[in-house]
Amino acid sequence: MTKKRALVTGGSGEIGAAICERLAADGYAVIVHAHRHSESAKQVAEKITAGGGLATVATFDIVDGVVTGQALQVLLADGPIQVVVNNAGIHDDAPMAGMTAAQWTKVVDLSLNGFFHVTQPLLLPMIGTRWGRIVSISSLAGVTGNRGQTNYAAAKAGLHGASKSLAIELASRGITVNVVAPGLIESSATRQSFKLEQVDAMVPMKRAGTPEEVAALVSFLVSEQAGYITGQVIGINGGMA
Repeated sequence: MTKKRALVTGGSGEIGAAICERLAADGYAVIVHAHRHSESAKQVAEKITAGGGLATVATFDIVDGVVTGQALQVLLADGPIQVVVNNAGIHDDAPMAGMTAAQWTKVVDLSLNGFFHVTQPLLLPMIGTRWGRIVSISSLAGVTGNRGQTNYAAAKAGLHGASKSLAIELASRGITVNVVAPGLIESSATRQSFKLEQVDAMVPMKRAGTPEEVAALVSFLVSEQAGYITGQVIGINGGMA
């Protein structure tokens, strides 16, 4: 039996890599996407294949709709992609009074326009199979807002509205569309940004989450068992909201 294919954008980052590894362990043929960090994506794919899983690497800029469309047509030549995890995103924080237009546009382009550029070309082939799972990785900032992140919060909140609407459009086709909104998750960036006492004060569970915990939630949402869950924004934040 041919394995279902799963595309994870931003698959070279810490959360993206954990999602790729988990989906490969679940039996999917994983496409690890990257743009600037192709070598890291290659390492993720090699780790998966060394463990007996199936993984390939795809490198393209999801901000560029034409380039993304061309890359996806190449991937679709091998058959439909039935699981899409829109994980790629970027921070460029500043109070809005001091934020440049470039800071605003860069963040919105990657998270929100990237979602459209990647997801839209995959929909008709996915609909043809009568089964699919679309999960977008958002942030607690997209739910509650966050100081210095009007651009990031706007992009992520936009994902929520887009996903809820798309979920309604695809509900009768056996395709679910959901959003995962992590809070504070362990990474090299968060370890540099937050002291232990800050984490203790911010998070009711008194710890940061792990990329593997986010990946476990994604794993469930793309499973058969989650077939009646769609149009939801699911927080994973240790009780922060």
